[in-house]
Amino acid sequence: MNGTRIAAVGHYQPAKVLTNEDLAGMVDTSHEWITSRVGIKTRHIAGPDEPVDELAAHAAAKALAAAGLTPGDIDLVLVATSTAIDRSPNMAARVAARLGIPSPAAMDINVVCAGFTHALATADHTVRAGAATRALVIGADKMSEVTDWTDRTTCVLVGDGAGAAVVEASDEPGIGPVLWGSVPEMGHAVRIEGTPPRFAQEGQSVYRWATTQLPPIARKACEKAGLTPADLAGVVLHQANLRIIEPLAEKIGAVNAVVARDVVQSGNTSAASIPLAFSKLVEQGAVRTGDPVLLFGFGGNLSYAGQVVRCP
Repeated sequence: MNGTRIAAVGHYQPAKVLTNEDLAGMVDTSHEWITSRVGIKTRHIAGPDEPVDELAAHAAAKALAAAGLTPGDIDLVLVATSTAIDRSPNMAARVAARLGIPSPAAMDINVVCAGFTHALATADHTVRAGAATRALVIGADKMSEVTDWTDRTTCVLVGDGAGAAVVEASDEPGIGPVLWGSVPEMGHAVRIEGTPPRFAQEGQSVYRWATTQLPPIARKACEKAGLTPADLAGVVLHQANLRIIEPLAEKIGAVNAVVARDVVQSGNTSAASIPLAFSKLVEQGAVRTGDPVLLFGFGGNLSYAGQVVRCP
């Protein structure tokens, strides 16, 4: 086999929907204030009895079913998350236990908002190296659990959810080379710190970095896949803020691509945002089998990772 491909995707969101009007009754804000600044209208919020691994397992089960596979077909489970409260067992092991996956390698990857694209690259490398046969790659976060719901600058942003992909060997490369990196000296710009842990960020710093520094990096990820931005059928950026997504997508130059805007309905779900938005595009038929789509994560640690994939 010369490469890997995404065989199927799946996603899951909790049933509870929190609207901007609901938030206006909790903090000093309004629907107009929120939409004008971040573009978000609704978000899904998990209950106290819905831990991160449950969200992840639901999404993973849907991806497995879509691929026509059983838990026994998986030998690597990677969960990208930054909101796992417990340190051990990790979320990957808990997901494997929930799904009945026998003796997989099971690892969590914490690169915050860029976690899924880091995990996808790790699965691609691992399968191509022959160390695994099929991988479940999951992005799952429960941002509501690390949010100060009295802080209107952050609580209006967040949502909970999970997205998953099945990665397997392929005769033709379906996952392009990753381009990844970070700005570690600026790691303070996005934080989940303290006891209890709380999400905080320097919004203007993140906005300037994302809209000025990331476009050439995203274009380089296309080049590594042997494509130009104009060749893309879809662009799925980290769903941080509509006011970041739209200018970033425009500067990348993907003039023929469908641009995911799931942030409007789902909020910022951190590591879940890219697989969640990608799975919805696939489910809706907005992108078709074999279409090239840029997945590009960025955020916490001022880390980034992007690759062009072919749609399942």
